Amino acid sequence: MENQKFEVKGNFMMGEGWHPFTKVVQAPNEAQAKERTYALIGSKHRLKRSYITVKSIMVVDGE
Repeated sequence: MENQKFEVKGNFMMGEGWHPFTKVVQAPNEAQAKERTYALIGSKHRLKRSYITVKSIMVVDGE
């Protein structure tokens, strides 16, 4: 199956507050898009998954 682009929105804990994020990732399905978002934000900001919340995942149409 071909990868699609997904827009993932949510919040992550940084310091004492929650900060919003929006990421566009390529993945074969929504579950993989969520996993890749956890991996990207977790590795960049050194966060565990419990400090990352995903609010919505939408398919991005077009290029």
